[in-house]
Amino acid sequence: MLPAILLACLPFVDDPSAQEERPDIETDRPSKVQLALPDARESFHFAIFGDRTGGPAEGIEVLKDAVADVNLLDPDLVMTVGDLINGYNQVPEWLEQMHEFKQVMNGLDMPWFPVAGNHDVYWRGPDRPDAEHEEDYETHFGPLWYLFRHKGCAFIVLYTDEPNPETGERNFNKPESQRMSPAQKAWLEGALESCSGDQHVFVFMHHPRWVGNNYGDDWENVHRILARAGNVRACFAGHIHHMRYDGVRDGIGYYTLATVGGHQSGHAPRAGWLHQYHVVTVREDGYSVVAYPVGAVLDPEAITPEISRAAESLARDLTPRFEGSPSIDGERFSGEWIATWTNPTDFPVELDLHVDPRDWRWSVVPDHANLRIEPGASASVRWRGSRSLMDFWSGLRLPRLQVAADFLAEGARWPLVDREVALPLELPALAELPPQPNPARRALALTRPGQHVRVPSAAADVTEGPFCLEVRFKADDFSDRQGLVAKTEGSAYGFFVSGGQPSFSVHAGGRYTTVSGEDRVALEADRWYHLAGTYDGETVSLYLNGELIDSEPATGPVTSNALPLIIGGDVDDGGRAVSTFAGQIDYVHLARHASIDRCARVDGPAPAQDSDSQLLLQLDEEGGVFAIEAVAGAHGQRQGEPGAVTLP
Repeated sequence: MLPAILLACLPFVDDPSAQEERPDIETDRPSKVQLALPDARESFHFAIFGDRTGGPAEGIEVLKDAVADVNLLDPDLVMTVGDLINGYNQVPEWLEQMHEFKQVMNGLDMPWFPVAGNHDVYWRGPDRPDAEHEEDYETHFGPLWYLFRHKGCAFIVLYTDEPNPETGERNFNKPESQRMSPAQKAWLEGALESCSGDQHVFVFMHHPRWVGNNYGDDWENVHRILARAGNVRACFAGHIHHMRYDGVRDGIGYYTLATVGGHQSGHAPRAGWLHQYHVVTVREDGYSVVAYPVGAVLDPEAITPEISRAAESLARDLTPRFEGSPSIDGERFSGEWIATWTNPTDFPVELDLHVDPRDWRWSVVPDHANLRIEPGASASVRWRGSRSLMDFWSGLRLPRLQVAADFLAEGARWPLVDREVALPLELPALAELPPQPNPARRALALTRPGQHVRVPSAAADVTEGPFCLEVRFKADDFSDRQGLVAKTEGSAYGFFVSGGQPSFSVHAGGRYTTVSGEDRVALEADRWYHLAGTYDGETVSLYLNGELIDSEPATGPVTSNALPLIIGGDVDDGGRAVSTFAGQIDYVHLARHASIDRCARVDGPAPAQDSDSQLLLQLDEEGGVFAIEAVAGAHGQRQGEPGAVTLP
């Protein structure tokens, strides 16, 4: 839900003498805190709708949403500021639009009051009467100007589309057609005199004549009449289709509303270009105004246990199951994906699916699909994809599937947060991939928060010793908690370099054994290091640049998990990268031995693959989505588009 936008508030006077006598907080609990009680004086609310017209026919649906919103807010009444219908037509079409508008507005649970705008009274076509649609308006909506009272306040409606008194022309772009007639001005002066005993007076009209443009100078004369009354608090108008607050003059606040279904450019919603309505709170000593975006009000009684369970279940379980993957066929990837969704709820679910190729070399059809899945049922979509192997090593990106989901309860559509998933691509082993052009020794460059490489859990699983994990890296800086290479979450193993202190943790025999440099070692930024951590079933050891810096006894199998190995961070229980690393990583090697003599050194190249190698990522790729794994083809996926640097 979008928050209400505070527009203006006249400060309320804190006058204890005006408070009713009321008892203090009643309790049988001791406390030294004196809780303040709310103001007991009477207040009330009213809502104001902006322009309905000038937009597409679907704007009537926006008006319906506003009516539903305001019924939940339950103000005493609803005002409008004109342009109720599209108009600019002849009587049959005018009557049809009038009935449509009134049918929707009559769905309000409280009275509503019309204001005439140019769309409501301007005529187009032959046989134009002198008064255009004024008579139709007063026959079906109400007077062109009028006054009513409510709870000690007066509400005055003015008419801002009177014709030029000399030519009869109605044209809101001409100052001479934007002057109040002597008849309406005389009525206004009399109305204000009759309101002299009212606490507040609020004025409503269509054109905000105070904003200048082509409105001429007649508003200054009207403003002086309002100001002399002494109790006019605010004027509200529409027409310009965006919100605007022109401040307070002589105690009168000037507000212009945007739209409730009218034409809306949406230039800057938070700056007032949006479908919205005002809600005014009136108290004895002032008023306040807020604006609500249409559709922002929720009905708490509509969110039943069934709705809550369905939303939670879909948010958790709406990830598709994929079958198939394009494979390398000659000079191309070629093949298909099948995505299947299961609806675990008691409501129908509708999916809007769109494929973003993210790479012009991919051809994916269809690019868009819609699914309706009945309760408890499953449904699938099949995509055919192909891509040339051009720029495989530096430019390969995965198409992403964008999923918008709604579930349909009786009389309501409940949208979920849109999600995006990559269409999976299974690469063959390194030997089957296209040769890397101009191979060079590179390092993974992690320069932005969250960048990392994810390696499938099975490829990095070790349960019994011995094993050795080694990494060559250089940090840009060190944070308080910083993972380097890890799959630790109450299990498994990992390197950390938190605060520049290297450590290696192994969860074996039901507990963590952690070896570290403690205060003996302080890593420096912008310097290359080699870390090796070993576990042989009896001891966990940590080596820095080939030198042993700590060891601790440990026994038992390593506690495995299904989480990915994160290169460039740690992992949480949802498989997400946390405590990420900033800097460069040259390679990562996981081997089934615990001999430091078989590990690489700080200035040497990546270790050569041998019979004990389980995982070897040399991280030489320039970019793309994959980090190529040399042993078993368990390729990692780059997240956050990390870069690469060429090493000397």
